[in-house]
Amino acid sequence: MYNFSYFKEKDKQVLLRFLNDYPFAFLTGSNSAGQQVATQVPILIEEREGDWYLQGHIMRKTDHHKAFLENDQILAVFTGPHAYVSATWYTDQQMGSTWNYMSVHLKGRIRFLPEEDLIAFMKNLTLKFENNNSDSPTIYDNLPDDYLNKMLPAISAFEIKVEEMENVFKLSQNRDEESYRNIIAHLEEQRGISALVATEMRNRLNELFNK
Repeated sequence: MYNFSYFKEKDKQVLLRFLNDYPFAFLTGSNSAGQQVATQVPILIEEREGDWYLQGHIMRKTDHHKAFLENDQILAVFTGPHAYVSATWYTDQQMGSTWNYMSVHLKGRIRFLPEEDLIAFMKNLTLKFENNNSDSPTIYDNLPDDYLNKMLPAISAFEIKVEEMENVFKLSQNRDEESYRNIIAHLEEQRGISALVATEMRNRLNELFNK
């Protein structure tokens, strides 16, 4: 991981909000022979007695499911908006351009859950992403039994207690104020995910330059 102190987010609540805002995580590990596997899954996060737990589900009998059964050490990578930053936007343009991005890496051991916990998880997952709309036909409680009876045996819920956490919020914090503001302006002009990066940068203006 890109490990510079000025690119680290120290506020745990900011990190938790980031994980909830960008819940589609890259989950990776390896089997007992060291062969790497990966998948991408939506993750729910619970905080219990000061510890964070990641909860999700994967299909059974896939390469990653088999590998995680053999080797329970997991890395979950959460990423947010990112954008190219041209050095032409700096007050000193004689240097390399770069990329601004945000990423949180969480490590822990995976534990597969029994069926009753799978059902509870699927209820929480479907309700959350249907914006707590209990009338939605696609939340767990409103799905037909024949569909659930076919699908549930094919998936497995898991939980990972977070044992290590690292992050990079690389948002031009190492630039002077004029360059920083100029980067924001250019990213806002580009709109889309670039504008989202600009918003994150603008949120840090006072902290960086009004000390």
